[in-house]
Amino acid sequence: MKDVILYTDGACSRNPGPGGWAAILSFKGTEKELSGFVKETTNNRMELFAVIQGLRALKEPCSVAIYTDSAYVSNAFLLNWISGWEKNGWKTSKKDPVENQDLWKLLLHYTQIHKVTWVKVQGHSNNVLNNRCDKLATDEIKKARLKAEGY
Repeated sequence: MKDVILYTDGACSRNPGPGGWAAILSFKGTEKELSGFVKETTNNRMELFAVIQGLRALKEPCSVAIYTDSAYVSNAFLLNWISGWEKNGWKTSKKDPVENQDLWKLLLHYTQIHKVTWVKVQGHSNNVLNNRCDKLATDEIKKARLKAEGY
């Protein structure tokens, strides 16, 4: 099984508003950058979508270390919230529907294909790949804004 490193980040201008996501896959020193734009979304959806797109890009089952600055995403797995949500019919401990169920279910699907470990990193610190993901995601928003303005 290949050992892959995946860095991800999501960004949103206003929340909700235009959003960007980014993922950097690294395998044996080779990197692949992925990024994209969503016209109307939330920051949490972009954080989830970045991880999904990174895992989706893998062509075979891999051992993947996922680095994210999103407590929303990492805690769902590190603190095992996701198992509770599944067990409770996708309801929170307060019996409210879990937000972003569509993306959580898709992410759960991909985490069952790959052997995933989660690493929570500090956002906006000296982590080069996390900062690069942040820039890729925010650049997607900027590019879309310029395109909409006719540039």
